[in-house]
Amino acid sequence: MKRTEMSFVLATPAFHPRESGDPEGTALRFTHWVLPRLNRGIIAGMTMLLVCANANAQTVAGDTFSDGKDGAKVHTASGFVCPAKIGLFERDAVGESSPETGEDFCAYGALDGVYGTIKLTPLHGAYNAEQSMAGEFAEQEGTVGKRIEQKDVRVGSAPNTPPLLVFTRTYEAAKLEDLHYRVEFAGAAVNNWAVEATIEFAEPRDTPLAQDFFRAVYAAAQTEIGTAH
Repeated sequence: MKRTEMSFVLATPAFHPRESGDPEGTALRFTHWVLPRLNRGIIAGMTMLLVCANANAQTVAGDTFSDGKDGAKVHTASGFVCPAKIGLFERDAVGESSPETGEDFCAYGALDGVYGTIKLTPLHGAYNAEQSMAGEFAEQEGTVGKRIEQKDVRVGSAPNTPPLLVFTRTYEAAKLEDLHYRVEFAGAAVNNWAVEATIEFAEPRDTPLAQDFFRAVYAAAQTEIGTAH
């Protein structure tokens, strides 16, 4: 079956991955957050709606991405490029998650339930990753998430260039035999933009894949955001 990609504006709080009324308005992820958490009968109906959608990326009013080379989507405000693929991850959605704050996103998926989401938000002051992602942390800690690690990671983009310091926090959401299902949150400020990533994966099976996605996102952010295209 041909992969369907959708570009949309979040407009239905009832299907939001967090509780409705969340002021941050994190991007709705039909395929990642919503479908796996709904009753299987509901999933079938929603899947049919997605399959019936146009196989090409949808362009809607308020779309904040333009077409780039080789199927890429370029975030017009920041210059960040969301390629069709990042390693083994395939892009399956781009869109506007909060018109009020200017927050936009790109969502990716790989095999075996590995997901990555990139969130771009303009900054109007100092950036604090823990404060910015407090809603996601509260969601994890209020359900089954167990915080297992928090650290800063340095990501370089080019020789002789100072590395970017990226805040990370990881939760374990579940455990099945020898697999630990984890959610890693990451955030950093790049040229007056907050670049945040959420990666869902199983350790140790998907750890190299998750690390490659993380480093690719923040290396690209340093070279693309604020650069003329």
